[in-house]
Amino acid sequence: MTTLDLIDRLADHRTLGKVDHTELEWLVAHGSILKMNVGDILSRKGHPVTALYVILSGRLAIFVDRGNGIQRTQEWHDGDVSGMLPYSRMVSPPGEVRALEPVEVLAIPQEHFRELTRDCPQVTSILVHVMIDRARHFTSTDMHNEKLVSLGNLAAGMAHELNNPASAIERCAAILEDRLEDSESATRDLIASILTEQQMAAVDALRTTCLTIRREEAISPLDRLDREEAFSEWLCRHKLDSSIAEVLADTELCLASLDQLAATIEAPALNAVLRWAAAGSAVRNLTTKIQESAMTVASLVTAIKGFTHMDHAHVAEPVDLGASLDDTLTVLRAKAREKSAIVTLNVDEDLPRVRGVAGELNQIWGNLLENALDAVTDGGSVEMCAKREGNQVVVRIRDNGPGIPPEVKGRIFDPFFSTKPLGRGTGLGLDIVRRLVRHNDGSIDFESRPGQTDFRVRLPIAEE
Repeated sequence: MTTLDLIDRLADHRTLGKVDHTELEWLVAHGSILKMNVGDILSRKGHPVTALYVILSGRLAIFVDRGNGIQRTQEWHDGDVSGMLPYSRMVSPPGEVRALEPVEVLAIPQEHFRELTRDCPQVTSILVHVMIDRARHFTSTDMHNEKLVSLGNLAAGMAHELNNPASAIERCAAILEDRLEDSESATRDLIASILTEQQMAAVDALRTTCLTIRREEAISPLDRLDREEAFSEWLCRHKLDSSIAEVLADTELCLASLDQLAATIEAPALNAVLRWAAAGSAVRNLTTKIQESAMTVASLVTAIKGFTHMDHAHVAEPVDLGASLDDTLTVLRAKAREKSAIVTLNVDEDLPRVRGVAGELNQIWGNLLENALDAVTDGGSVEMCAKREGNQVVVRIRDNGPGIPPEVKGRIFDPFFSTKPLGRGTGLGLDIVRRLVRHNDGSIDFESRPGQTDFRVRLPIAEE
């Protein structure tokens, strides 16, 4: 291909074709033709890009690992420009740039950029606009993809959290049907027993004891097994139905009370009385568990609604950071449980509200807490706290992980930089956190050493 042919091809180029021929001649004089076959790699993540690429034919695409698999995020066709651009601060691409079909590019090395900006003002102006559009595209795409990754992690955690109470409701409802039949049968037998007023008073006392709310201190599984065996032995000794021993063991009933009852009521009426009391206690316990599980589901739904602020406009408003941090902890509790991590939340009393976009603030806390949980080892600890300092509120998220290596401290807020294993992080979380903090008129800094990393977010207090 002759120089004139190449200039003619540049004159037909969609992006650069309208500039003066003298500038096109400059590009040809300082560039070289690079040909690629399908699958060839133009640049890799972590490797510096050192040239401007003017695509003459073919198609290129960048493939980025977002933490949930490699995805094709952008393409360049004939008529586009890519690679390093004048005034760009890009060091390396966020992924691997690969040829999707045979490609021809004109490569202008970065070492000529100073001359390019001096001798080719029209080309430079076009490339600056391309750089701005590219930055805008990557910013919006990165924010969108990071939100999708966070949403996927959040959905997985919430599905796990909701599964436990939902399964408990289903299990208890199935058992409840059998217990209601037991209760009806025991009630019929009790009615058939002719009891005196004194005996009915003893029955009422037994029922009150069985329906009394259990004492708060937890009983160990071994102690509970001992109680069940003791009740079973007592029932067998009195030739009564021993299948109710498990239910009686969960009540406040004691063997001395059973002895007093046996002295007042004889078999078979005693058997009907105990079955009736046990059935009533079982029904009450099951309905209580169903109610508690339903309340757990409701609280989780409330937390996720508060975390996402799905019913709020995306505008700045006074935000209660105590509720915001609590909702964040609730939706990420499953992840903390997976690592047996202890997460504590301390919020000053009478903490003033801050002014910000609630959904964005929650995303900040979510990203920082998730990073802290990723950093700690199994059984580690994370502390979240919020307090007033002057005319600001400071939120701190501190973990006892290994710390951030000194050599990378200056890069942790860079886009696509991650210290997590490949596929575990997108390298966008802290970059987005910093953007969101700035958007809410705040600031973020951190301190890190082995055994402790402390991120601090400062936000302005909302005016009264």
